[in-house]
Amino acid sequence: MPILYTTKASATGGRAGHAASENGVLDVTLTVPKELGGDGATGTNPEQLFAAGYSACFLGALKFVAGQQKVKIPEDAKVTATVGIGPREDGTGFGIEVSLSVHIPGMDKAEAEKLAAAAHIVCPYSHAMRTSTEVPVTVA
Repeated sequence: MPILYTTKASATGGRAGHAASENGVLDVTLTVPKELGGDGATGTNPEQLFAAGYSACFLGALKFVAGQQKVKIPEDAKVTATVGIGPREDGTGFGIEVSLSVHIPGMDKAEAEKLAAAAHIVCPYSHAMRTSTEVPVTVA
């Protein structure tokens, strides 16, 4: 596949640390939620970042497919991604569970469902989740 855009972000300290994008626009303190044994300190976590990225990407995909069909998505349309983390049943690590909720004010539910289904095909986050995309890991 031809790559149209590439970016990088790095983290130090793990779940209780710091993460930043290569251009410095994203620069966050990472904290562990109380539910995972953290102290509740102010900060964000990988699940929140994933939820924000997925919801933004899916809304972009929704606008893209709507545009192809000459349908206007209102500015107050909203996608909410819910991301949960927990131990996998096989005991070998952790897994995530994701759901999306699409709200398009003023649009017929059946039409919104058709657009959401089309966006779920187009969205790269959805594609990666659906196909269990392989991620190469290298040690520098």
